[in-house]
Amino acid sequence: MNLFITGGTGFIGAHLVRRLAETPHKLNCLARKTSNVSGFRDAGATVIVGDVTDKASLLAGMRGCDAVINLANVYSFWEPRKQLYKDINVDGTRNVMECALETGASKVVHISSAVIYGLPTDRPFTEESRIGSVRFSEYARTKYSGDLCVWDLYETRHLPVLVIYPGAVLGPGDPKTTGQYIENLMRRRMPATVFPDSVLTCVHVRDVAEAIVKALEKQGNVGEKYLIGKDQASFAQINRMISELSGVPLPKMRMPGPLAIANAWLLTGLANLTGKPPIWGMSIDMVRTMRYGFRFDGSKAERELGLTYTPARVALEDAVASFREGGRST
Repeated sequence: MNLFITGGTGFIGAHLVRRLAETPHKLNCLARKTSNVSGFRDAGATVIVGDVTDKASLLAGMRGCDAVINLANVYSFWEPRKQLYKDINVDGTRNVMECALETGASKVVHISSAVIYGLPTDRPFTEESRIGSVRFSEYARTKYSGDLCVWDLYETRHLPVLVIYPGAVLGPGDPKTTGQYIENLMRRRMPATVFPDSVLTCVHVRDVAEAIVKALEKQGNVGEKYLIGKDQASFAQINRMISELSGVPLPKMRMPGPLAIANAWLLTGLANLTGKPPIWGMSIDMVRTMRYGFRFDGSKAERELGLTYTPARVALEDAVASFREGGRST
């Protein structure tokens, strides 16, 4: 297939592009003028200069493509300009989907996030669970709004879409929040641990890339949802594995939840005043997400896509190794 890919320079996107380079598919990757596109060149991809906020660049890049993979999003728990979340996660998503309809793409794979489910009644939740009424970050709120746009176009205009919902993505070379958390523990930058009993459903980044490829190539799955993740680990377990794998002892202090939330409000307020990210990444959005966590059942991808999950410990081992080597993605 002739593929059009957004978000290919991101953490998941970089792994996906390398995985797709092993297939016969032709790759056309959207990138801003300022983006590092060396990974695209290495994969033999055609670089399309543009942005998901620019529909003209999307239309030009998608023409002649059979399928679209949309990974473009703002994944962070604090931004100096809050409008950026809506611009990319909502309006950018809508632009990609509308352009896919206009150019006649036969399939669209949209990458969302498990955090859009909030706190469903079902524990663990599944693809069919009723989505909770509250989300714990601006990232989750805008990803959910983008999701609603996608499913509305599926219902009203027959957009040929399916949606992937990864859990806590772990692995080598993660420059974002999860990778920063691992590196902060490794570099002994964290003064304390928090929320030891909160649970995340984890997934190796390469498993996410594999799920995307398998969902793309599977026949007859338009309209499907796939939660991607398996191992459910508490922060106490995750922290212990990072310590064991890195050989670095954990902080001796454990910060009580109410104090962590109070500190996060303070640090977020200071960040909003100074325009600099909160120290230790401790924004209120991040701390609220850590407090509530998420537990889901990702077995549908095993059954229907033939996905085999990598243990969370292996994903953390790969992440720790990459930070020892200077953070290079492998």
